[in-house]
Amino acid sequence: MGSHQPDRARQLLWQLIALALIVAALIGALQRPLCEAVLWYAQPDQTTASVMQDYVAVRVLGAPAALLNLVLIGWLIGRQRSRFVMLVQVIGNGVNAGLNLVFVYGLNLGIEGVALATVCAEYLMCVMALLALRAQIGRCLPVWFSWQAIKQVLQINSAMLIRNLALQACLAWVTMQGAQLGDVTVAVNSVLLQFLALTALGLDAVAYAAEALVGQAAGQQDRRRIQSWVRKTLLWSLLLACVYSLIFYLAGEWIIRALTDLPAVRAMAVSYLPYAIMLPLVAHWCFLLDGVYIGLGQAAIMRNSMLLSALAGFFLPLYLLQGAGNHGVWLALLSLFVWRGVTLGGHFWKRWAD
Repeated sequence: MGSHQPDRARQLLWQLIALALIVAALIGALQRPLCEAVLWYAQPDQTTASVMQDYVAVRVLGAPAALLNLVLIGWLIGRQRSRFVMLVQVIGNGVNAGLNLVFVYGLNLGIEGVALATVCAEYLMCVMALLALRAQIGRCLPVWFSWQAIKQVLQINSAMLIRNLALQACLAWVTMQGAQLGDVTVAVNSVLLQFLALTALGLDAVAYAAEALVGQAAGQQDRRRIQSWVRKTLLWSLLLACVYSLIFYLAGEWIIRALTDLPAVRAMAVSYLPYAIMLPLVAHWCFLLDGVYIGLGQAAIMRNSMLLSALAGFFLPLYLLQGAGNHGVWLALLSLFVWRGVTLGGHFWKRWAD
């Protein structure tokens, strides 16, 4: 968009749609051995394992729509059509919530109903985005699928895939460590991770703005505008992080009560609330800088930062703090976000600051 290459934009859209469908097929083919590998490592009790398997069996049906949504929404954000993205998200999440009530409470489908509601909402969002982009999707050139044309896309996506897998491995480890520490602990970690999800809703919004604005400035090769947008979005990210921490400090216990009615889970979760309060202030740097580096198209920097942060910032502290139990897990998670912010921020300062 910044360099005024509409054909290149359509080319990327088609290439990533094809890649999303290929990955979705692989997920469908490998979902059973992957699920069994996770169960083998985590060693949860029989009830938890059964719930996991029931959820994954339904949820995997939405893989094509989920991955296409990532492509389509990402493309729309890159084109700075954030209002339409908001409309799609509001409708999709509203339908998801409504179907949860119907499937879980009306039809008594349990965990499978939760998964089915998400799958239906994902396909609805996918159809909406495809209709909005039908003019772009309708124009396709065979050369776009040549090896030379798709090589750059694969290089960027392979770096992002490694980065995302490393991040998800750390978050999955929080759940698996909780499973090893007992049913109450795994439930507490699940509740606390919802605070991270709530935080991400706001911080990702600022990061998306940084992606689009920094990306446009990079396409125009305007160094000053890149620096300006980073400063402005970083300020908004910091302000939003402070608001989140204040809300968690004032209403954290109420949020926990809304998320679970189990007394033991509530009591333990409240004792871990300080980690949730610190989380936005620690994590907003890396959320924002992720958006900046996506806008710059420098996925390799993000991959290297994530790998270093995962090894030195998460797994090493986790090993050193294993005697601290679940507190060690959350300290390691906070350390991960610190390392990501420092490594990405240090690189940006060295490369882009005057």
